[in-house]
Amino acid sequence: MKVSPSSLREGWWYEYLVRFGLGGAATAFTGLISSRYGASIGGLFLALPAIFCASATLIEKHELRRKREAGLEGRRRGREAAALDAAGAALGALGMLAFAAVFWFLVERSVAGAFIGASLAWLTVAVAAWFVRRQVRLARLAQRDSGTALSRCR
Repeated sequence: MKVSPSSLREGWWYEYLVRFGLGGAATAFTGLISSRYGASIGGLFLALPAIFCASATLIEKHELRRKREAGLEGRRRGREAAALDAAGAALGALGMLAFAAVFWFLVERSVAGAFIGASLAWLTVAVAAWFVRRQVRLARLAQRDSGTALSRCR
């Protein structure tokens, strides 16, 4: 895992406007739901990955553009990059579920303690899920490569 601010330079201003616009609209929508049905129901909608759809399409578009500039088609690479982003969003959602459960359990005792405990739960679950996914992926690749090597020996 790494932070790469260079990818921010690859986007156009309107792409960021779409991302922030969708995020703001989802947040406003959640506020409306909360005011109508209560914070418990509104909180469920707050967990929506508000900008995921815009993000996934923009990632695919950027990968396609990079590959086309290199003289390649890039459709497969664009889909793979968007799929990787989707996997990361799913792992983050598991962390968010852990955050919500721990916060709900601890908030009656201490709000600050609930935030600290829930944040640690989110970090632990998200990183553990990423690690497990990585290990499973590496095991599949090793199994596929060993199967290919065996078929070449025969």
